[in-house]
Amino acid sequence: MANGIFAGLATIDLVYAVDAFPAPNSKVAARRQQIFAGGPATNAAIAFAHLGGGTTLAAAVGRHPLAALIREELARFAIRLVDLTPAFDQPPAISSVSVNPAGERNVVSANAARTGAPSTEVDQAALSAADILMVDGHSMPACQAWARAARARGIPVVLDGGSWKAGTEELLENVDYAICSADFRPPGCHSLDEVVRYLQSRAVPAIAVTNGPGPIRHVYERASGFVPVPAVEPVDTMGAGDIFHGGFCFYLASGLSFHRALEGAARLAAHSCRFSGPRAWMAHLPE
Repeated sequence: MANGIFAGLATIDLVYAVDAFPAPNSKVAARRQQIFAGGPATNAAIAFAHLGGGTTLAAAVGRHPLAALIREELARFAIRLVDLTPAFDQPPAISSVSVNPAGERNVVSANAARTGAPSTEVDQAALSAADILMVDGHSMPACQAWARAARARGIPVVLDGGSWKAGTEELLENVDYAICSADFRPPGCHSLDEVVRYLQSRAVPAIAVTNGPGPIRHVYERASGFVPVPAVEPVDTMGAGDIFHGGFCFYLASGLSFHRALEGAARLAAHSCRFSGPRAWMAHLPE
C-alpha cells in the first residue's frame, strides 16, 4: 500500500449551489448547501486515501469546537492528523464557495493566515513510513520543514503550486515534482515558458503545469510534451485540482512513471467534475 503525507491547508468549506453569483449589495438564495473539510492538502489527502493509500495530513486545525468538523471527516477516511496548531482555540479557516450551474465557482477564504504560526516540528515516525510527501505552500514554514526532512530521507516531494507564495523559492530547494496551475507565477515570470525555465533554474527535476480543461504541459529530464485532459460536461469543478494532486501522488507512489501518473490524475480530476461537490465522484469511481 502506498503511504503519503500531505502538508498544508485545512479549512471548513461552506458550499452553496446558486443559479447566479451575487452582484454587489444583493442576496442570492442557494439551491443547496453542503459542508466539507477543504484546502488543497486536505482534499488531496482525502483523494489519496479513497484510492487506497495510507494517509497522514499535517495541517493547522486547533481545538475550537468547529475544528471537530475537520477531524470527523478525516477520521471517516482513516486519515491520521498531525495538528500543527494544537493549542489554537479560535475558529479554523472557513471558506465560502459558490458554484453556478456551469460548474464555475467563487471562493472567499481566510486560508492559513487565520490560524497563526504553525509548528515546524516534523513527525519523524510518520515520515519514516512515507513513500511520498506533498506540500501546498500554506503554513509555509511547516511545508519547508517537512520538505527538508523528506529530502533528507530520500522521499519524493511534490509541490502543489496553486499560486506563488512568500517562501516558495526556499521550498523549491527540496521539491522533486512541481505540479503547478496556470496561475503559478514566480517573480518576473509572465508566460508558461518563463515559469518552466524558472523551475528548471531551481533544479526541479520534474515539472507539470495544468490549465483547467486544457492539456497539461510537462517537462522531465530532457523530454517535454503535453498530456490531454479528458473532455467532460462539467457539473462542478470544485476541488478538481486538489483531486488531481492526490491522484498524482497515489499513482506515483504506487510505481507509475511521471507521465503515467499525470495521465491517471487527469482522468481522475476530469471524472470528479461530472459530479457536484468534492466527494460525490467517489461513489462512481471507474476501474
